[in-house]
Amino acid sequence: MADRTNDLAIRSAVPADAERVLGFWRTAAEGTSISDDADGVARLIARDPEALLLAEAGGGLVGTVIAGFDGWRCHLYRLAVHPERRRQGVARALLAAAEERFSALGGRRGDAMVLEHNARAHHAWRAAGYAPEHHWRRWTKLLGSTPG
Repeated sequence: MADRTNDLAIRSAVPADAERVLGFWRTAAEGTSISDDADGVARLIARDPEALLLAEAGGGLVGTVIAGFDGWRCHLYRLAVHPERRRQGVARALLAAAEERFSALGGRRGDAMVLEHNARAHHAWRAAGYAPEHHWRRWTKLLGSTPG
């Protein structure tokens, strides 16, 4: 495994990055989210300008992670690395930046959203020191819908 993290620059996204990030996720991310649109990304950046971390190399976007902190928990979403840059330390560098952010904010534990069927992601998260908690399940509801 080559380590090409020395050519990486990690920064927080700005509003002008929204369409670029969405295009990147279509190439590099597994699955889609209900918030995968320009308004969703813009809201994230407006609400927490330091949450969406971008890894860039050679002028191109090579990785992302959302490192959201709500004052109680540290949440990680949309860890994605360009297929040509996988297994080169990009995810590790992004997670290190996210963890540094969380520590500075007083966070105590990172909590990642990982698709159950995404074995490649499981390997990456385990390699970074994360482990599943099988006694928890995610419960969701589309806002504006009624139970029934």
